[in-house]
Amino acid sequence: QVQLVESGGGLVQAGGSLSVSCTASGRSFSTYTMGWFRQAPGKEREFVGCIYYSAVSAYYADSVKGRFTISRDNAKKMVYLQMNSLNPEDTAVYYCAASRSIGTTRAQMYDYWGQGTQVTVSS
Repeated sequence: QVQLVESGGGLVQAGGSLSVSCTASGRSFSTYTMGWFRQAPGKEREFVGCIYYSAVSAYYADSVKGRFTISRDNAKKMVYLQMNSLNPEDTAVYYCAASRSIGTTRAQMYDYWGQGTQVTVSS
């Protein structure tokens, strides 16, 4: 069982940066692929990126590649999402999720979810 809590969302101007964090509790955190998803009003939940349990490799959606960076600290049971060059299309609730599958982009393959944190980018 893994519990996830996101923090760090907020309001930022277009072109700015924001970092959100995910704190995990429970056992075996270091064995999970950790993913970030987002959901804008009226839209389906969208894959943002994920990082493998080893923290060596991360994979990103094309829409955020080159602008967003995911990192993790297994000792602290933390996952981070650094977002740069934000634009209004990035406005959404951002969710942290944990999966036993390796590097999956599919929301159905994630076993545990946080409650989400709002990120709003003003134009």
